[in-house]
Amino acid sequence: MSTLPNIGVPSGTESKPAPDASAKLSADNLNFFYGNFQALHGISMKVYDKCVTAFIGPSGCGKSTFLRTLNRMNETVRNSRVDGEIRLDGENIFRIDVNDVRRRVGMVFQKSNPFPKSIFDNVAYGLRINSSMSRATLRDAVESSLRRAALWEEVKDKLHQSAYGLSGGQQQRLCIARAIATEPEVLLMDEPCSALDPIATRKIEDLMSELKKRFTIVTVTHNLQQAARVADFTGFLYVDTSEGGRTGYLVEFGTTEQIFNDPKNKHTMDYIHGAFG
Repeated sequence: MSTLPNIGVPSGTESKPAPDASAKLSADNLNFFYGNFQALHGISMKVYDKCVTAFIGPSGCGKSTFLRTLNRMNETVRNSRVDGEIRLDGENIFRIDVNDVRRRVGMVFQKSNPFPKSIFDNVAYGLRINSSMSRATLRDAVESSLRRAALWEEVKDKLHQSAYGLSGGQQQRLCIARAIATEPEVLLMDEPCSALDPIATRKIEDLMSELKKRFTIVTVTHNLQQAARVADFTGFLYVDTSEGGRTGYLVEFGTTEQIFNDPKNKHTMDYIHGAFG
């Protein structure tokens, strides 16, 4: 099969974890239900440490639902339930205190959601809740998080101004700074660039490539080119719209190079070629 002309991922020499390598996160036969509706079907896969893992697929295929199971966010939905296991460093997250899970697995949402506070207080919010720091230590931690989110130089002279005065792209990087301030082990990103212009999108993509040196990143995106640019691994979720068809099952998972250049499943190939979506 020839490389796709518009999305193809260049072959690289960077080493990837072996298929049997230990995982930072793993799902084992995961099923999720909203009432009587089954949104995820038997998902099993691994998320490797210090890598970017992307999930692609058509609308309604369960990408965001799956992402939110990884830190138990879906438990806030009434009448929802989960079967199967998700393991964080080998430990079943459903047997860990939910607050501890969400401290270790942070999240950035599709739409930037800064608090109605100053830029400084947005980043400091989780730090104040989770630890007792001196003022000097808190200031240093806020600056460090803003620097890692590539935002410090743009906001250092207006830290005590409202976060609502920032542009959309700046607000999203502020939310990333807030999420990483408490040093989570994993960062979930649910379509973090969907509301941003191309310039702001590129800044977020560059930031993801930098942050994976320190964090494990799992992202959902509708943008195939974005997945090809930033992800080390990619999973394709599918929704069968035929009568009696299923939604929310993982058709294929592998390195991004393999998924985009040599997909093994016809549904994956058709989606990447634009046959549906």
